[in-house]
Order: sequence, then C-alpha cells, then structure tokens
Amino acid sequence: MLLCVTASHKTASFEMLEQLSRTPDDVAPNLLRLASCVQGAVVLSTCNRFEAYVEVDEPVTAAGAVGVEAVLEAIEQSTGIPTEQLDGAYAVHSGRRVAEHLFAVASGLESVVPGEGEIAGQVRRALKVARKEGTTSPELERLFQRASQAQRKVKNVTAIGRAGRSLVRLSLELADSRIADWEAERVLLVGTGAYAAVTLATLRERGATNISVYSPSGRAELFAKKHEIVAVTEDDYARVATQSSLLITCTNAAEEPVLGPEHLQAQTGQVTAGCPMGATASSSQLVIDLGMPRNVDPAVANLEGIALLDLDTIRLHAPLEELQATDAARSVVREAADTFNVFGDRQSVTPAVVAFRSHILSLMEAEIDRARARGDEDGRVEQAMRHLAGVLTHTPTVRAHELAADGRGAEFTAALETLYGITIATDAAASESA
Repeated sequence: MLLCVTASHKTASFEMLEQLSRTPDDVAPNLLRLASCVQGAVVLSTCNRFEAYVEVDEPVTAAGAVGVEAVLEAIEQSTGIPTEQLDGAYAVHSGRRVAEHLFAVASGLESVVPGEGEIAGQVRRALKVARKEGTTSPELERLFQRASQAQRKVKNVTAIGRAGRSLVRLSLELADSRIADWEAERVLLVGTGAYAAVTLATLRERGATNISVYSPSGRAELFAKKHEIVAVTEDDYARVATQSSLLITCTNAAEEPVLGPEHLQAQTGQVTAGCPMGATASSSQLVIDLGMPRNVDPAVANLEGIALLDLDTIRLHAPLEELQATDAARSVVREAADTFNVFGDRQSVTPAVVAFRSHILSLMEAEIDRARARGDEDGRVEQAMRHLAGVLTHTPTVRAHELAADGRGAEFTAALETLYGITIATDAAASESA
C-alpha cells in the first residue's frame, strides 16, 4: 500500500518547513530501520513542502496508522522535532489518492505559484537520492517515473506552465513597485545553486547589469567567471552588502541565516575596496529571501531603510490561478493517476486470479486423469472438461479485474478464501504488485 505524509505551505508554517528541510536525507533510511513493514521510502523536500512517500506491507486496515507513525518517528529522529509538534502540520494521503497528489505536485499544481517549473526537477532528484540510499522500491519507482511522465504531459498539452510563474520571477515582479530603473540597481546575489542561476537570468531579463555574487560555500569565483559577474570574498561581503540596493539570497549551503543586521550596518561613507557597487552605503535597500531554511535574519526587517521580502510575503501575493489552464492540467493529472492505479490494482489482484485459476485447473486435471483411467481414448471427455474449465474461470477472472479497477480487489480475494479456502499470502501479493 502507498502512503504519503505531507507538510506543505498549505498545512505548515514556514518555520516548521525550515526545520523539516534541514536533514531530509536521513528520514528515508531511518524509516526503513524503524519499521519492518516499510518496503520503501522516498522523501521530497523543497522550500515549500516536505513529503514522505512510503510503500507499506501491511493489511489495508492497519497500513495508514502504522505508516504514519513510522514517518513521524523517523522525522523526530532526523530533525529533532517532537512528534506532538507536528500535529496539525501535515496531511495524509493513502492508496489511490497518492498518485494523484504526487502527479499534481510534480506538475506544479500544489506550489505556492501554480505551474512553477522547479518542482519537476526536485521530484526527479528525490527519486535519485532514494536510489542512492537504497530506500526506494519497485512500486515507488513506478510512481515517481509516472509522475515525471504526467508532468511532461501537463506541460505539453496545457497552458499551466505559461500561466504560472516561478518564485524567482514573482519575487522580482513584486520588487518592480520599488525599482524605477533595473539597470541602475546595485545587486548582490547570495548563493550559486540552481535558484541563483535562474535568479541571475531573470535579473538580466529585467535589465540589471551591476550584479555581484557571494557564496557561503566558497563557490562565488567559479560562478562569477561562468556568468561574467563580480565575485565577492568573505572579507568584502558585509561591505558589499551595505553598498547594495537589492540583495537576493537563495542558498542552501548553510543552516543558519547568511545575512543579518551585522552585515548591513557598516558605517555610512565606508568605501568597499575594488567594489563596482558604489562608494557609499545604500540609503534604501530591498532584501529578497528565497532561501529555505531562511537565509535572512528576520531582524533585518527592523533596520531603517530596509525592506524584507521573504517567502511568507511572496506566498501572500501569489496570483490567482488561471482557472481554464488549471482545470485542464488537473484533468490530465487525474487521468494519469487513474491509469496508474488501474494498472497497479490489476497487478495486485493477479496473485488471487492465478490462485483461483490454478485451483480450478488442478481439479480439472484430476478429473481428466480419472477419465483417462476409465478409458477416454478419443479424448472427448478431456476436451469437454477443458472447455468447461475455461467457461468457469472466465467470468470470475473478468470480474476480478473489474473489481480491481474500482479499488475493490480485496473483495475478490476475500471471496476466494470464503468459497474455496484459498488464502493469498501477503508477501506474495506484494511481490506480484511490485
């Protein structure tokens, strides 16, 4: 059984999401160690969500409770967040709902800004990490691969990608109300990862040219050379920060804030050696924090002349969904999820169908042997019995697949046990469904 425990911008505070995102790679291995019923786990951790996708080998009635308990315990071990603090901050999806949820997430339908494209790559990376850690399972592999396929179809056949805007683009659109001339802005970019590259490209689209970069992990020089901007050293960081009119942080290289009041309180008139940003401290500064965990100390917002735009604020200004594009995208997601579930359900009922047909055919073979012993030389009895066996197994087989498509395959399995005494082993069923 598939299970998803999700904490996102819809259910949890950004402070909680910050804590959850600090050690995401530990959760899946801990899950497998803590609960023998967990067959596989993939953890998706982004700036706006923390989700654990789990395959649980337990009876349907127990899987939800057992799986959720295991996830919460693994999170506590990995992050130090007590289980009781998570109450009300997460939601649970199980069974057939898991595929539709992940497909919607991968397609950007559950993002702060509907249709944002970064999440698709994050979903793919989550599966790669699980493979590296050895925590995935065949069914989770199938789930995440189909999620990527669904995302590509949504992108190709709907307008959701064009309707939605990335966090980076939205944040700079919000900054437009404060910036008259982007070319005149003195910009400091803190971070050198994927978000930094997207941010840099978006800044240049708007006309910004005076851009420097600082990296808490020491990669500023390489990033600056590649993108033809100015690298800022550790020694110059505070002074350049003071001289900048726009600061954008988007690094995951540090758990603690990388920009605080101490970086922005250099004495007015202090010159930054070799810095093209200007000779005096900026009288008005805009700080955009795209980091998760938070890159900027909230106390920065209390400094005179400084405005802080963080993910909480960006979330509040996210545009309304363009209903037509979103509805079309959700239709694609639902169709893809239905296909995924029908195939999985058919696979899950296969052991029961095989057991039923094997039972009937074994009875038939025994009767054929007796007929031969009594002198069925022309084989007509055998032919009639094989035809009868085919008739007897056809309708139950078709019905089993119909029940599976409706999510009621367990009823067929229960009927076999009641009528024929055929018991389908759980491990065998799990193996077949994988």
